Amino acid sequence: QVQLVESGGGLVQAGGSLRLSCAASGRTFSSYAMGWFRQAPGKEREFVAAIDWSGGNTYYADSVKGRFTISRDNAKNTVYLQMNSLKPEDTAVYYCASRAPPYGSTWSLSHRREYDYWGQGTQVTVSS
Repeated sequence: QVQLVESGGGLVQAGGSLRLSCAASGRTFSSYAMGWFRQAPGKEREFVAAIDWSGGNTYYADSVKGRFTISRDNAKNTVYLQMNSLKPEDTAVYYCASRAPPYGSTWSLSHRREYDYWGQGTQVTVSS
């Protein structure tokens, strides 16, 4: 069992930045692929970003490419999402998710069904 705990959400003005963190339990975190998803009110949960076990391969949704950066620190069992140039449409609950190996390309990790465990989410609100 893997437990994921997100933090770092909050209220920010448009154009501002936030960094989300996701702390994972378990001694095999360094072998997991990790992803970030978000869900706005009345909408389906959508993919934001994914990263492989090493951090060397990442994949982003077109809507966040160039503004968001996913990274990880395997020594701290933590994955991050740095969010810059935030827009009101980025407002959502952000979730991290984990996928144990084996898994395919980071592109395949854009699908919710690929993930084994999910965190409880952290709210991000961007005001205009």
